Formats: sequence, structure tokens, C-alpha cells
Amino acid sequence: MISFSRIILPTAVFACLVPTGLTGCKATGNDSNGAATQPLPISAAASAPPQTADEAPPPEKTGGFDGKRAFAHVAKQVSFGPRPSGSQAIVQLQDYLQTELKAYGCSTETDSFGADTPVGRLAMKNILVKIPGENPGVILLATHYDTLLKDNFVGADDGGSSTALMLELARLLCGQHGKYAIWIAFFDGEEAMKQWSANDSRYGSRQMAARFAAGGDIKKIRAFLLADIVGGRKARFLRESSSTPALIDLVWNTAAKLGYSAIFLNNSTSAEDDHDSFLKRGVPAMDVIADFMNNGYWHTPQDSLDKISPRTLAMVGHVFLESVNQLQSK
Repeated sequence: MISFSRIILPTAVFACLVPTGLTGCKATGNDSNGAATQPLPISAAASAPPQTADEAPPPEKTGGFDGKRAFAHVAKQVSFGPRPSGSQAIVQLQDYLQTELKAYGCSTETDSFGADTPVGRLAMKNILVKIPGENPGVILLATHYDTLLKDNFVGADDGGSSTALMLELARLLCGQHGKYAIWIAFFDGEEAMKQWSANDSRYGSRQMAARFAAGGDIKKIRAFLLADIVGGRKARFLRESSSTPALIDLVWNTAAKLGYSAIFLNNSTSAEDDHDSFLKRGVPAMDVIADFMNNGYWHTPQDSLDKISPRTLAMVGHVFLESVNQLQSK
């Protein structure tokens, strides 16, 4: 996730059979009910977290988004341990992501590449879901799935929560066919290996943006919506100031209409994140990222599963789903 050098302070499960237990910056279709008929993937066939004040609302109240399933995805990621780029644990996570996406009927592409970093050349892999649409144009959703290169850092919120969110969105969206195509990107290498800088960070998103630019796909992207650090029990989301204003307004207005103004605040902050790789190439882009500088565990080993709320995941997932619906209607 973000390093201190790239932040400006604000201005104003369990999956499978694995019990509970990661860093970078900090970042629909029309009928989500169709996903309910899908067979349950192996990874989600597990008990839900105990009922607490953080219990997720039922999916029928959040556009079909299942906060308990998303929480189980976070738990599964944490069970792999620290997942920095180039590690064996991230290879396990890559296999898990691809297995899940296949179970949802998603069409995926992978881009394996080598990145020169301050700790040597590392193997990295971007994963891209492609859901076709009726008209030209792409709505691109994204997360990073790597964790900070730090001992005992499992990144439940920073890396884990947004990856879980995108998996659950993929489950709901892959069977749909909307006005515009929806692509969902899972970036490797968002975190800095040593010190956050233009060259040591955002390896995966820079790689994908460059490939899209070279192949002409960059011009197809109508909107880029990034999620990062989105699962905290006490999460509050501020308007990220470098993001495209019209997209920030769309997402924040959507959150207000859904009744989530208590966590989507109108204060502003600034964060360097994966959306920057696309903003620099002229793509309308935004970052939904919690006020991580004040959560008490950012970039520490305390970023663990107990910090994650199925309820927060459900609310943010609901906002993403409805924001995609709004973009599909424009």
C-alpha cells in the first residue's frame, strides 16, 4: 500500500477448510440475482464468521453482494501468510484467484512479466477478467492483490479486502451482459519493494496501462474504478483529490442514495495508487480508499483478519455494483 512519502493527510471463512488468520497505496450489469444459481465454489464452502455488530446485511439488501462470502475470501488470503510479489505464497493466491474466477464462469487473461525492482528482478502476474458488452467501451474495475514486503505482514485490509471485493463482484457480474464491457483487473506489484517512488511501486498497473496503450485498448476505457483498503471495521472513505471529479461525484452520490453517507464522507485526501497509472494516460479514474493513515494498523503486522468487517465489505460492494449500473446507463 501507500508509503508515508506518498500521502497527504485529509483536509477537513473462512474459505475452504482454512481457519482465520497484507500493502501498496492507500485504493454492473443490471441483474445481480442470476449469480444465486451458480454452484458454490470450493473456496466459499465454509462457515460464516460469528454474528457480531459487523455482520453483513443479507445480499438481497446489497444488490446481491454477499459480505460473508467476501469476508471468507479475505480469510483465505490471510491463510497463505504474507504475499509479496515473487513469493511462493502469492503463487498460491494466483492459483486461488484463477480457480475462483473459473468457477464463476469468468473469461480471464493473464500477463506474466518480469519487473526490475530494488530487491532484484521479480516474476509478477496481472489477471484480467473480461465481460463483454453490447457497445464499444469498457468499465474497468481494479484491485492489487500483493502485500507489503514486510515480516509478518498479512495485509488483511491492504490487499486482502479489495481483492475479496473484486472476487465477489466478478461472481455477480460474469454472467451478465450489459451495455458496455466490464473488465476486472487484479494487479500484482502495487507495493514498493523498498521505498515508494515512481519506479518502485505500481508495477502491475503500470504494466497493464502500457500494454493497453500499445494495443489501443486504453482509448476504450470509459471509467476506471479502483478499490484499496476497503474492509476495515471502522473504515471511513474520503474523496481522493487526484481522482476524476465526475467519477468521485458519481460514486459518492451513489453511496448517499444507498444510505452510506456515514462512511463515505465529503472530506478530501490525496493518495498515490494504481489509478495514477491510468490517469497519466488520460483515462477517467478514481480511487475508493479508506482513511488508512488513521486506522491504527496500516503497514503493520496488526493488519490482520480481526480488523475486517463483513458489513463494511457489503456496503462498499453495494456502492461499486450500483455505480457500475449508473455507468452502464450513461
